[in-house]
Amino acid sequence: MLKQYPMLRYVLQKGFWYLLTFFFAVALNFALPRVGGSDPVDIIMGQAGKGLSPTEAQKKKAELLVSFGMAELDDQGNPIYEPELDSAGNAVTRKVAKLDENGAPVVTTVKVVNEDGTPKMVERQKLDAEGKPVFEEKPVLDAKGKPVMEKDPKTKKKVAKVEKVAVMEQVQAERQDTVMVDEVVLKTEPKRASAISQFFSYIGNVCKGDLGKSYTNNTEVTTIIKNALPWTLLIQAPTILLGWIIGNLLGAFAAYKRGIFDKVFFPVAMFLNGVPYFVFGMLLVALFSITLGWFPAVGNMSPDISEFTFSWACLKSVGWYYILPFFSCFPILLSGQATGMRSMSIYELGTDYMKYAKWLGLREGRIISYVFRNAMLPQLTGLAQSLGAMVGGALITEMIFSYPGLGMAMLDAINKQDYATIQGCTLMISTCVLVANFAVDVLIAIFDPRVKAGLQMGGK
Repeated sequence: MLKQYPMLRYVLQKGFWYLLTFFFAVALNFALPRVGGSDPVDIIMGQAGKGLSPTEAQKKKAELLVSFGMAELDDQGNPIYEPELDSAGNAVTRKVAKLDENGAPVVTTVKVVNEDGTPKMVERQKLDAEGKPVFEEKPVLDAKGKPVMEKDPKTKKKVAKVEKVAVMEQVQAERQDTVMVDEVVLKTEPKRASAISQFFSYIGNVCKGDLGKSYTNNTEVTTIIKNALPWTLLIQAPTILLGWIIGNLLGAFAAYKRGIFDKVFFPVAMFLNGVPYFVFGMLLVALFSITLGWFPAVGNMSPDISEFTFSWACLKSVGWYYILPFFSCFPILLSGQATGMRSMSIYELGTDYMKYAKWLGLREGRIISYVFRNAMLPQLTGLAQSLGAMVGGALITEMIFSYPGLGMAMLDAINKQDYATIQGCTLMISTCVLVANFAVDVLIAIFDPRVKAGLQMGGK
């Protein structure tokens, strides 16, 4: 069925291979922190565990193991803890208080015995059948042991004075004991999941958009990327697109006109093409920020503005802070594309069809358009091959200017050994490069007549 639609078949084939490459990037992103038996959680705990009590450190480590998908979970999503084993391989137990439904310790009354096993007797007041204390009346005696006499208020006669005395009895002593039960001693950290289980768990989380949490500020990695990605695209998209378009136009114009323009432009472009991004960025900072003081050296907007809004004051500030980061990338990208386009255009100008076009007396603009169109096709392929270097250079630029994009987020995560954020940012950068390469491949198929002809012939 797809033979009737060669372009669709080409796009699906390319999409399949790029999707396969994406999953390879995910697998590599998963494997790198674990190379050589290293454990990202243990490395993080080396810093995150400082100042925590043993209980807090154990809880923090369990949270990190779950976050990295390294802990085995039960059906409710809680980590599983294995029992401690003794030398014989049996589970270690300990005595703990039994609790009732309300979580209070269960107590029971037990009889007390002496060391020789005989009941320990104590004296206490006797109780009747209703549980009330029992008393008896006894005459009050004076110091000589004679009854003390008193006048009866009713009979007015003297009678012996009596008092109520508690009746005591000997009973076996009792005490309240907490009911103790045997509890299996569990290990302090959750059971580790197998490497295969960890990998598929990581794949599933990535497909759901769950890249974990940053342990430094307990923020979702997707939130960090969502806040940083627009600033990265603000630098990279215009510099790459404008650098490619304007660079190709200048390169084609230099090849066609030659003369003084080419003699000046070509050496300058060759020089700029060899300058690293970070060197050019630092030169701009040294000249225009430190020496002349024309532009700010770091940041993306004025410190007086707390958050980005679409107000005129905010947009003006963002544009002012954007100038140096943009021009630290743009001339280098432009010069690289211009030198490549110049070489391809010179080659095209020497072909037979160009000579024939000049003999026919075609207008100069038409000839330049033919040159540009044919020389542009290898440039598209070159763009796809150099996208990775372009993106890497722009990320370094963010670090130089403290621009709050993915490059700055990665640098901050590297300094704090925040593996979740590092993994999330590298995966997002890889995804952006793959999507851009896929788009370039589709553009090549659209604009290159040779690819179109090959697709149509293969579809028949």
